[in-house]
Amino acid sequence: MLVDAGWLRAQRSHDRASPDLVVADVRWVPGGRARDRYAQGHLPGAVCVDVDSDLAAAAFDGPGRHPLPSPEAFAASMSRVGIGDRTSVVAYDDAGGSVAARLWWMLRVLHRPVALLDLPSLDAWSGAGGELQTGPPADRPQAAAAFTPRPWPDDRVVDADTVRAALRSRSAVLLDVRSGERYRGEAEPFDPVAGHVPGAVSAEWARNRDDEGRFLDPVSSRRWYESLGVRDDGEAIASCGSGVTATFALFAMERAGLGFGRLYEGSWSDWVSDRSRPVAIGTQPGEPS
Repeated sequence: MLVDAGWLRAQRSHDRASPDLVVADVRWVPGGRARDRYAQGHLPGAVCVDVDSDLAAAAFDGPGRHPLPSPEAFAASMSRVGIGDRTSVVAYDDAGGSVAARLWWMLRVLHRPVALLDLPSLDAWSGAGGELQTGPPADRPQAAAAFTPRPWPDDRVVDADTVRAALRSRSAVLLDVRSGERYRGEAEPFDPVAGHVPGAVSAEWARNRDDEGRFLDPVSSRRWYESLGVRDDGEAIASCGSGVTATFALFAMERAGLGFGRLYEGSWSDWVSDRSRPVAIGTQPGEPS
């Protein structure tokens, strides 16, 4: 599930390079400028995967700002960058894994081999003696890839009604992985309403990393999620602003041995799209309604 820079360098060395391994640069920039950032510098041989155009349908063409693309659209995006049915993928970003986890989750629920790269920043790669490549993404991959479309599994994705029912029955823990400021309703940079879903607990995604930016060990991560009410035999639903960063919590919980939770696809951007839904502010979860 998690590999480091040393492992990646060994896999990409000239004598061991495999055409069945693709490194995916999944950095996200508001406004759709991921290709520009990629061109300024990326890991050698990496392909550019744009969250907005490759990992999501158009905003609100489905629940929230980053609805899941159709299986056919996702398959076309993967094929275009050289990811096929048998390709192993290592995904990275410059946001502690919180964006690359979107690609990890999308491949994981389709039972494709994928891992995250434990790379706090591209500076860390360069500081360890690695060089970055520059230049725009290639128009075509070096080798054609066939990625078969598969439907998103119903048992891994939930909507607002399912979230509300789960909170009322207390059959699931809803984890809000946004920053504390956004959870408390003190700031909201993207959506028209601030606050959180009543009943959701604050589970800021950055708590999964230590002071140096590395992933917590699985035992420490497990203890933290258990303190929030997550159990082996219970359901966990992850939510964020639009269904991207929430996948990082799903990654961390699976790595910690807590099973594979569910994604609230539209997350907060979907919840507040219906102004009749209740909103809570402050440090406490509030009562589900």
